[in-house]
Amino acid sequence: MLAALSINWQTITDGVALGAIYALMAVGIGLVFGVLRLVNFAYGQLIMAGAFALALASQWNWPVWAGILLCFAVVLVLSLLMERLVFRPLRTQPPAVMLVATFAVAFLLQNIALLWFGALGKIAVSLASLNRPVTISGVDVRKITIVAVAVTVVCLLALVLLLERTSIGLHMRASSMDFSTARLLGVRANRVIAVAVLISGFLAATAAVLLTVQTPLVTSDFALSDTILVLAGVVLGGLNNLVPATLGGFAIGFASGLLGGALPSNQSQYIPTFLFVAVIVVLLLRPSGLFTRSGQAVERL
Repeated sequence: MLAALSINWQTITDGVALGAIYALMAVGIGLVFGVLRLVNFAYGQLIMAGAFALALASQWNWPVWAGILLCFAVVLVLSLLMERLVFRPLRTQPPAVMLVATFAVAFLLQNIALLWFGALGKIAVSLASLNRPVTISGVDVRKITIVAVAVTVVCLLALVLLLERTSIGLHMRASSMDFSTARLLGVRANRVIAVAVLISGFLAATAAVLLTVQTPLVTSDFALSDTILVLAGVVLGGLNNLVPATLGGFAIGFASGLLGGALPSNQSQYIPTFLFVAVIVVLLLRPSGLFTRSGQAVERL
């Protein structure tokens, strides 16, 4: 009985850790959607690029802090390039055009990584110490669980303060409600979008560090399945509002971690099936999202 209870709590803690990482990814995706009305399917490839940066820094025997700085630099530069070379020129085009463009960028980055690093990928071991457990009340809790939850809470609080207490946050919220009117009132569109993309990139780099701790082997499809699940979670929570989108990302991450610990290893490949069936059922019952109120105003951060 005690062993079963320990296993149950262990599964819950692992689910919380994955849910926290997915919540960070959901915030990054929801932020760009709030300003640009764009679902960025290349978000997972930004995380992959950051993970490869960590793996290379580990291979070069760089200090941990240097590897993390390289990860953030690579992701932020790629985010700015994506915004300048793809998002900005296509901003006035129909949403379908921008959506297809993000698909193209995603496959481009994935194939560049495949050609550069090969199919076997690289291994990042510099942060392996965060995967070691600490015992709390008889439950082995991995350090990455504590770090993931703490980092997620800090990032979300900082983002809320930015949106509520700063002028750029006010401009971002105004742009999310009505971009055209906001520009007429003096909001600098390029600046607002660039800041949103940068914040989204910062969160992607943070997620890259946390995911790399959990999965040190980095390949060209690193974080791809995670991004698909997070996108489903964002829709599940409520795509038009940042808080429900974040809760949706956490919920699907927690469910994924919970099922991963509860199911036998030979049945783990069925986890996405269970999750997507649940998403379909929830959306059939609540099309506006699980964490949004009926009739709640949409199109706001």
